Formats: sequence, structure tokens, C-alpha cells
Amino acid sequence: MSALWIAHVTVTDADAEAYGQYASRATHAIADHGGVFLARAGRAVQLEGQGHARNVVARFPSVEAAVACYNSPAYQEALSFAKNAATRELVVVEEVE
Repeated sequence: MSALWIAHVTVTDADAEAYGQYASRATHAIADHGGVFLARAGRAVQLEGQGHARNVVARFPSVEAAVACYNSPAYQEALSFAKNAATRELVVVEEVE
């Protein structure tokens, strides 16, 4: 079953250069694991809870593919650029049939 990778992000890097490096590199890692973006920092309306400036949703072929992407050397390298440039929450959820 396919899975959704859902990230809520607040960029804290003043010039966003480091986060830009993350986004560029992560895009390739996600695509290499079968991920397709469904939403990427577009317009959002926060109805409940803590809002974030960026919300990202990607669909993967499976939970395992999404987790493999996260743990891959390419994604971990990309993530090193985001660590001090943003606060993030990330969850992978399996879609219903």
C-alpha cells in the first residue's frame, strides 16, 4: 500500500541558503525512492494546532520505501543542511485502500 510522507517545517535560517540546499538535494533522494510530491509549501489554512510556514506531502509506493528514503545516504546528506536551518516534524502514514 502507498504511504504519505508529511512534513511540517519552519525555516529558521535567516537567508534560507542552507535550507535551499536541503530542498534541492532531498528532491532527488525522494524521487530516487519513488516519491512524488503532492504538496510542497503551497497555500495552507491552519485550522487547529501549531502552524508551520511550509507543509510538504509526498506519496511513496509503501511505508518501507518512505523509510528507506529517509535512511538513505543521499537523504541523510540532504538532511544535514536542514538540521540547523529549520525545525521540522515528519511522519509517514500508510494510505487506506
